[in-house]
Amino acid sequence: MSSRERILGRVRRALVDVPEDDTPYEQAVPRDYLREHGDLGVERTVDLLAENLADYRAIVHRCTAADLAATIAGMLAARGSKTVVVPTGLDPEWLAQAEADLIPDRATSTPYELDRIDSVVTACAVAIAETGTIVLDGGPDQGRRRITLVPDHHICVVRVPEQVVSSVPQAMPRLVPSRPLTWISGPSATSDIELDRVEGVHGPRTLEVVLVSSPTSAEVTP
Repeated sequence: MSSRERILGRVRRALVDVPEDDTPYEQAVPRDYLREHGDLGVERTVDLLAENLADYRAIVHRCTAADLAATIAGMLAARGSKTVVVPTGLDPEWLAQAEADLIPDRATSTPYELDRIDSVVTACAVAIAETGTIVLDGGPDQGRRRITLVPDHHICVVRVPEQVVSSVPQAMPRLVPSRPLTWISGPSATSDIELDRVEGVHGPRTLEVVLVSSPTSAEVTP
């Protein structure tokens, strides 16, 4: 008997006294938990996102859509980035003022090649204020997961307020489970048993988040 057969046999034995018309699990378990902790409003929700991102040691910038290209160019210049990997669907205007070589996200790029690139610039799928988390879903303006894991410097643009939600329950309906979701809370870091923090172990050592405000939006979409 294989391990699979043993496990399935145990499952069948555990369910032998469960009637066929029993309430399904997804209906039997109440899902009435809070979707958010209080109504913070747009401004406070965005402020909370910025605070929690900074608490995770991300570097937070704020600008208008009109200033986004100059802001990104200044960030790349300050870091001395000469090469930047770019998702195929990223708005080209975002990097119009960047004085760096723009490397498109290619399926053929090797980890070694990506490791030699200075920075990556992406958008995001959603940002969660309560946890200070940026979620990527591999969309055209975010690219393959590996381009945000191998280069040492990641610039992520969040459109405010339309991409900001208060809580994880509010974020989930915006995401497709079958997509390659990457949940980012600050730069890559880990700690040993003595709590010595080491950054850049399994992702970028530096995460910079640009909160770019939309002149026409007035509400945080739940």
